[in-house]
Amino acid sequence: MKEKLLLLIALQECDTQLVKLSAKTVKLPEKIQKMEADFLAYKESVEVNKKRFDEIKSRHTECETGIKKLNEGMVKTRERLLEVKNNKEYQAMLKEIETSEKSRGEFEEKAITLLEEMESLSVMVKRDEETLEEARRKHESEKKIHEDDISAIDADTLVWKNKRDELQQSIPSDLLAQYEKVRKRNNGIGVIPVWKAVCNGCHMNIPPQLYNELQRSSELLSCPNCNRIMYYQNQDNPL
Repeated sequence: MKEKLLLLIALQECDTQLVKLSAKTVKLPEKIQKMEADFLAYKESVEVNKKRFDEIKSRHTECETGIKKLNEGMVKTRERLLEVKNNKEYQAMLKEIETSEKSRGEFEEKAITLLEEMESLSVMVKRDEETLEEARRKHESEKKIHEDDISAIDADTLVWKNKRDELQQSIPSDLLAQYEKVRKRNNGIGVIPVWKAVCNGCHMNIPPQLYNELQRSSELLSCPNCNRIMYYQNQDNPL
């Protein structure tokens, strides 16, 4: 009977591993999806300074473009001054140049302010890029581990299924049927260890007399609470 019990324990290990592998096929893709979402959210939070830098850079470019257009306009206006034939038109053009120069001065002051802010932000952007790159490497490394686990699931499942098939050949059909019936009623667990009179399946105490019998008897005994097949396991010296 000891040999049959060991076969059942080994069979239970196969079933436990197959359940874990089945759960991985669902949990690992979900975990990777969550990791991707978390990293994207983190990336967006880290890139706040970069977005601000790009916005200011765009505004600085607009200022530079505005200055260039004003300079080109003033050059053309000064050329037209040479062709003016009356004082009124001449004064209007001078006013136009004066207004353009004032606008150019405003653009130049704004451009300087924006440039200073860009210089300040560039330091933070560089720091953020280094932080993000480090986080990216860690993210990709962890993601690769989970992807490798997913790739190994089919092969591992086949190994445990083959081992289970081999074990079934050595277990009497009536005992196998008993195990399967109990296992299906108890969340996939048909065989369970007992230590210090406590069933490791339902975590309930079993009667002292039954506990003593479990340690001495060669018969297969079941937990009176959950009906799982029990075996005594000294935690200091497990099977």
